[in-house]
Amino acid sequence: MLKVRSVTNKPLIALGLSVLMVSSRVAAQSDAHGEPDVSKAHVRVGRLLLNPTIALTNLGVDTNVFNEPNQSAPRDDFTLTVTPKTDLWLRMGRSWVTGKVTEDFVWYQKFASERSANNSVNMGWLLPLNRLTLNVGTAHLRTRDRPGFEIDARSQRNELAYHGSVEIRARPKMFVGIRGDRRTTSFDSVATFEGVSLRDALNRTVTSEALTVRQQLTPLTAVTLDVGRSQDRFEFSPLRDSDSTNVSVGVTLDRFAIIKGSASLGYRDFQPVSPSLPPYKGTTAAADLSYVAFGTMQVGVQATRDVQYSFEINEPYYLLTGVSGSLAQRISRPVDVVGRIGTQQLDYRERIGVNVEARNRSDSVRTYGGSVGYHMGNTVRIGFNVDQQHRTSSVGNREYHGLRFGTSVTYGY
Repeated sequence: MLKVRSVTNKPLIALGLSVLMVSSRVAAQSDAHGEPDVSKAHVRVGRLLLNPTIALTNLGVDTNVFNEPNQSAPRDDFTLTVTPKTDLWLRMGRSWVTGKVTEDFVWYQKFASERSANNSVNMGWLLPLNRLTLNVGTAHLRTRDRPGFEIDARSQRNELAYHGSVEIRARPKMFVGIRGDRRTTSFDSVATFEGVSLRDALNRTVTSEALTVRQQLTPLTAVTLDVGRSQDRFEFSPLRDSDSTNVSVGVTLDRFAIIKGSASLGYRDFQPVSPSLPPYKGTTAAADLSYVAFGTMQVGVQATRDVQYSFEINEPYYLLTGVSGSLAQRISRPVDVVGRIGTQQLDYRERIGVNVEARNRSDSVRTYGGSVGYHMGNTVRIGFNVDQQHRTSSVGNREYHGLRFGTSVTYGY
């Protein structure tokens, strides 16, 4: 596996301060009422705006299809992934209907068991009024992919989520609101990893609610305070049930700001219902930021730090901390080069009074990669990619090394 995902980081305080200082420069006026960004729409059908794209990725060789340790003679295969995706926007009076539909067709030449067709659908309804904004939505994911950095089996699962929020303008630049979320994760009955039924271990429903206060510092910069509660309930494994209190401060930067995206730093009081599990009280973080310098170089950083559930019965959860970054440099008008790097740390918490193979277990995943691309106009990029991933662990059979190389083609209409 060499698919680099969004990951984690600690040093967000300094990053947040620098973001606040540089983002006040106004490149263009953004909409103060939370209107969706329709600048990417390239197709219009009546009032319906569309941004369809299709990408051919991972066309090449995966040297370790099953993330096997070196002593197990890892197996390789030729693979490719085709991903059509469409963003959509529909204006309805003062409100907007928004959506995103994504398909992933994954193919392996020798290992038919690893082929899959995955899809996700996100739909939302946004009603921005003068003093009140309503936002509701739903998301459905049906996939047969690895659910994280821990489980190496490509496992069939469904995720269904609902969310809603109401925000009121309390002062000219201050907004107060409430939000609620509910997400259900269901693994297939035959999905297993290392002899453990993922359905029995990880099927769960997470509900959360929060109060929010948002201060619009500049037309491009907003700071938000969130205070909320969440309840995690497992269908077949009540040992993992938990309640959490979350407090976070975040900054959101408009697409016209010098630095774009969002970052947050928080505190989580994670309390398992079972007394046999230790709690976690500590920092959480999330970031997804990008910066364009000199018009030819783009820097991206993604980060997260939070509790994640494990399939291990005696180590039911771990703290995931890590960060990934990318640097893209345009060498000439049609040619660019991209570098990627990432690191993730999985720090496990074991049940009280049980024997485990490694006390205070800690796994780490390192990813490195790069790409050379050729642009044909503004809509097509052809690239050659190399990505490497390596996991070390206190548990010997959990270590692996893999390399994936090949070409990719991205086409936007």
